[in-house]
Amino acid sequence: MQSKLDVHFAFPEDIVTAHYGCPLPMGFQTGEMEVSTTQQLLGPASAKLYTAHLPEVLDWLHGLDYPKALESEPCEVPVLLYDRELSFERLLFHYDGTPASAKIIKQFLALFSENISNSRATIISPAFIPKSKKREEQAIIQEVSNHTAETSFIKFNFNRIGDFWSYAVKHQCTFLVTTKNNQADLAKVLFHFYKGGMWYERLSFYLAI
Repeated sequence: MQSKLDVHFAFPEDIVTAHYGCPLPMGFQTGEMEVSTTQQLLGPASAKLYTAHLPEVLDWLHGLDYPKALESEPCEVPVLLYDRELSFERLLFHYDGTPASAKIIKQFLALFSENISNSRATIISPAFIPKSKKREEQAIIQEVSNHTAETSFIKFNFNRIGDFWSYAVKHQCTFLVTTKNNQADLAKVLFHFYKGGMWYERLSFYLAI
């Protein structure tokens, strides 16, 4: 089933799939379009997730004179970019100490709760968090721990999305969860490293706001 997308992607919309279930079913596959019987009876529903095959997105990027953001206007619906396969084996969460960052992580946990119970998760947080944010930081750690089989928490002063990408590749993470605010810089990183020696084709990207 095809439906008109409620967002304007910079890349061709025919390589995007919309998904409507929440939580997404166990064994979720990116090519599926999930529409429940209830939603069919009620009419069109709002998408919960957009997915796109990363190599197709990168082929489009490489056809440009220079890399640019993937969405002309970032929307509320998360975007998942996947490469060779979709694996929830090792999750990497980018937490920057803000409520928006906490929201993205909680949203991911809710959306994929049926798929991550056996996952190993790593949360990267800034080296310095104000005391007023400590409780929220601990709450996020506990939330991730409640949903996954194993959770680790480390502090790094990563300032660029390229730092998170490099960490994910080095440690063979299969999911990087981060904010759409990084999408322009992420496009530059992917543009320059695609098919290079550091490329890890099991790494997927979850972008949200």
